[in-house]
Amino acid sequence: MFVVGLLLVLLGALAIVGAIFGSEGTAAFLSFDVSALGIFLIGLAAGVAILWGYSIAKYGVKKSMQHRRESKQLEELSEKLDKVDEEKRRDVDDDRI
Repeated sequence: MFVVGLLLVLLGALAIVGAIFGSEGTAAFLSFDVSALGIFLIGLAAGVAILWGYSIAKYGVKKSMQHRRESKQLEELSEKLDKVDEEKRRDVDDDRI
């Protein structure tokens, strides 16, 4: 699995080097004339932004779920503590009678 991942990284690096040094000409992007290298860099930045956004969203959901789980546990513990306090009060009241 590691070897396959390493091969993919190497192929990706080769594609980047080939795109940077082998690109010629221009293209239109949002009504602007941009070189082929510029288009490549825009695509690269868009891909990085998507991956970064996905990572941040995934982290946020993970933290939110953890917070909800902890909140639920604290609520359950609070209910148990309230029940124990109520039982102690009843025992104290029964002892006084």
